[in-house]
Amino acid sequence: MQTGKNTGSSVKESAANMAASAKAGMEKTKATLQEKGEKMTAHDPMQKEMAREKKEEKKHEAEYEKEAAREHNAAQRQAGGTTGVTGHHTGTGGTYL
Repeated sequence: MQTGKNTGSSVKESAANMAASAKAGMEKTKATLQEKGEKMTAHDPMQKEMAREKKEEKKHEAEYEKEAAREHNAAQRQAGGTTGVTGHHTGTGGTYL
């Protein structure tokens, strides 16, 4: 039965990693679109450069958050605790009415 638990943990980790990747991708896209909007309204080359720098910072932040989530998910799987990758209790004990 331990193999089943490991497989379940691995599936949860993979799903959480995919969600983290998708979120990072959305954040990067949002940063790019925001930069384009700011560049269109900016007249000063300095403002355009600031928009580019802000975009790069947001993209790096999204990548950092994704990697932190992956590390957290791997630690959760290896710990084999009673919490899933989302931090919620995943036990099945008790009676629910």
